[in-house]
Amino acid sequence: MLFQQFLDDDLGCASYLVGDEEAGVAAIVDPPYAIERVLETAERRGVEIVRTVETHTHADHLSGHGRLALDHGVRVSIHPTAEVEFPFDPLSDGAELELGQVALRAIHTPGHRPEHTCLAVIDRSRADEPWLVLTGDSLLVGDAARPDLAVGATEGAEGLFDSLQRLLELPDGVELFPGHVAGSLCGKAMSSKGSSTIGFERRFNHMLQLRQKADFVAEAAGAGTAKPPNMARIVELNRGPFVGAPADVSELAEVEPEATVLDVRPGTAFVAGHAHGALNVPIAGNSFATRAGFLLDPGERIVVQAASTAEAARAIAGLRSVGFLDLAGYVLRDGGPEAIAPVSLDELDRLLANGADVIDVRERDERDEGYIAGTRNIPFRLLPVVDDLPIDRPVVTICESGARAGIAASILAARGVDARPVLDGGVNAWAARGGSVVEFRRCGS
Repeated sequence: MLFQQFLDDDLGCASYLVGDEEAGVAAIVDPPYAIERVLETAERRGVEIVRTVETHTHADHLSGHGRLALDHGVRVSIHPTAEVEFPFDPLSDGAELELGQVALRAIHTPGHRPEHTCLAVIDRSRADEPWLVLTGDSLLVGDAARPDLAVGATEGAEGLFDSLQRLLELPDGVELFPGHVAGSLCGKAMSSKGSSTIGFERRFNHMLQLRQKADFVAEAAGAGTAKPPNMARIVELNRGPFVGAPADVSELAEVEPEATVLDVRPGTAFVAGHAHGALNVPIAGNSFATRAGFLLDPGERIVVQAASTAEAARAIAGLRSVGFLDLAGYVLRDGGPEAIAPVSLDELDRLLANGADVIDVRERDERDEGYIAGTRNIPFRLLPVVDDLPIDRPVVTICESGARAGIAASILAARGVDARPVLDGGVNAWAARGGSVVEFRRCGS
């Protein structure tokens, strides 16, 4: 049996190549848009990819099923309730996809989305019972999926609870391979581990300890995190006609005046010098593509600014993975005419004492764990639509490590605000050096 996991560390997404090496056939489950590594692996292992299987219509990343279908003739299997607009083979509950001695058995598990389907993997050369299960975005390592992306959060959570009970009918020894790991928006308590077992999750997954449906629904329905504004568009791209290979992106000599510049250099390089109005999302940071998706409009003319061709290529691939396919080009420049003066933690002491306007750009749940008195909370992703930003005085941005503070400062600077990010640490570093931190306390605590 052939089984290989492909992880996208930036998005926290997982794809799987499953098949029978002796028979020379395999399927790819939840393929990435960048299918090259999958194809190279299949060729190296001597198997032909004969089927794409989608556990569901993804909302956080663009699938590669269109490229596989258009360029390689690979058919797609998905549950019929997905209501896709491309040719597909329906994968209903209990159906099996045969790949030599290996079979993928569908377990319909609605909740995350109505069509969501897990896959029990059976190697009949060993036994007729499954020895691993691909759980997609339903049961994750350390968590359960969010239920609010396709239907109402309560309705989704009710369906997800019932679906998880089906998965718990599998024996404890069955290995579990999820569609997401830490870094994805589809769950908050996910582990960075790429696999687990049904037994381990039964015992230690906090969501599976909620035995009563009402308790599970209350927890799951109230735990939704932010949704990038391009999620609906990604769903439509994945549901609609096949999306083929991307167009080439060329290096530009100059940036057209109406273009949005996405500077992907490190924050320290950006503040030292950047183009007028540029946004900074470092490619070297965590969740590059997701964070860029919060800030960019697919209708914009987007130009990537990078310090090297390798940096530009990584950024272009990341943007394509979340549906930004029509990029205007890229420029290789290490600097620009505008600069931002960062703030050190030592300087922050003085600024706070003088009543400076300091914005904590972390998410609300992070802030609730401890924040600096006198700061206000605006997550970086909301800054493009906030109206009451001061333009007559400096605004300091702070987060956990400095990464999001730098992104926030670029957003504010592009709007004409004198932004000054704390890049050499954040709230925890402030507390560690003796700074006072306020803890949020909920009623009854």
